[in-house]
Amino acid sequence: MEKRYRLSFYGIVQGVGFRYTAMHAANMYRLTGYVKNEYDGSVTCEVQGDDEAIDSFVATISKGRFIDISGINKKVLEIIPDERSFEVRY
Repeated sequence: MEKRYRLSFYGIVQGVGFRYTAMHAANMYRLTGYVKNEYDGSVTCEVQGDDEAIDSFVATISKGRFIDISGINKKVLEIIPDERSFEVRY
């Protein structure tokens, strides 16, 4: 069953290739949504797909070479039915 979450990642998550790692992982697991840096040093992702793929997405990002996630906030959102891709936002 498809779900959509807003994930806020905290820790060493900016300037370490996080957004591009997220985009690669989202494409690998066929997820849609976006990733963007926030002014407070965190990174926000909205990600849509099945729970297993989303869990794999987070696990893949967590293994990033220079990425060090100290915390993740997760919020359930409404599905966006016609969304077809995952993008990096600036």
